[in-house]
Parts: sequence; structure tokens; C-alpha cells
Amino acid sequence: MRKIVLAAAAALTLAACSQGTEEAATETAEGAMVDAEANADAAVDAAVEGAEAAADAATDAADAAGEAADAAVESADAAVEAAAQ
Repeated sequence: MRKIVLAAAAALTLAACSQGTEEAATETAEGAMVDAEANADAAVDAAVEGAEAAADAATDAADAAGEAADAAVESADAAVEAAAQ
């Protein structure tokens, strides 16, 4: 009888331990999911900022190229006028 009581106590202890382990594993998985979501959000934000910076740089380069082309046209016009005189 004593062995049965000890076995039952051991089984209850093991069941309680298993439940605690399961709860800890669930909490760990949920925490990992939250961390993964935060990391994904940060990655998206960084990608958007990078794309915006690249677009701004491309716009600035296009503006500079347009200004250089305008200056070249003005220079060529001046050279033509000087040659015509």
C-alpha cells in the first residue's frame, strides 16, 4: 500500500512538473513570436527609410544632371553667338 501511495505521489509530482514545463514552453514561444514580429517591423522600417533615401539621392542626381545639361546648352548657345559675330 505504501508503494502505491508513493507511486501516486510521484505521478502527481511528475504531472505538475510537466504542466509547468508546458506553460514555460508556451510562454517562451509567445515571447519569441513577439520578438520576431518586432524584428520584422524594424526591418521593414529600415528598408522603407533606405528606399526613401535612395529615391531622394536619385532625384538630386537627376536635378544636378538637368542643371548641367542646361548649363551646357547655354554655353553652346554662347559659343554659337560668339562665332557668328
